[in-house]
Amino acid sequence: MLYSNTQGIGVDLVLLHGWGFNSELFNSLIDDYKNQYRITLIDLPGHGRSANVDGGLNEWCDEIIKILPDNPILLGWSLGGLLAINIAKKIKISQLILLASTPKFIKDSDWNYGIDADNFEQFSNTLQLNLSKGLKRFISLQTDNKAQLKSLNRSIDALPASPNALSQGLDILLKSDLRKPLKQLTIPVQVILGKRDTLVPVDIVKWYKAQNISLTLLNTGHLPFLHPDFELSII
Repeated sequence: MLYSNTQGIGVDLVLLHGWGFNSELFNSLIDDYKNQYRITLIDLPGHGRSANVDGGLNEWCDEIIKILPDNPILLGWSLGGLLAINIAKKIKISQLILLASTPKFIKDSDWNYGIDADNFEQFSNTLQLNLSKGLKRFISLQTDNKAQLKSLNRSIDALPASPNALSQGLDILLKSDLRKPLKQLTIPVQVILGKRDTLVPVDIVKWYKAQNISLTLLNTGHLPFLHPDFELSII
């Protein structure tokens, strides 16, 4: 069973976090937007307080769909963005928001807007040697807000992801190609990226613009929602 927590009043907004983290990553968004939206946080399978779910992309998404409110705005960060795209092709949602995410994370012969698979695996292997230490160092490079860092570090220690879920999540990141489903969506799509993101190359701006997708670029890294200029504006 997956963990979820709903707070606030207004239109339903669901937040999906990324690999290795948990939904407490979004606590600052709850504080900022709970008077505008009814916000549901979900811990991904095997992350935070959620149980493991066998399978991969589709099985994870099917479990998430079971606890979604009707026709929500769906926001996904990083790995959560891939899940959000896949969910949007399965059920009715009102809008898709991708934060530091892409329909295909890995570079290949027909996709220059990803990162090298070997570099990605090296990055993930280094993190997994000491997941808590690695994630803390990762977020310390994204924000210098001491209160944010303290809160995030506490949640990383208290709610670690399972080894099985980490392996599944990496497999989803390495193998998923959701370019076609994303291009086929007829709902509003917004993308918010960081200029200094090392996992989602800034050149992907060209591809998103070619798809006529609304895009915001912030002077930040892979956690744009921690940047002081971040603003959530629903179309």
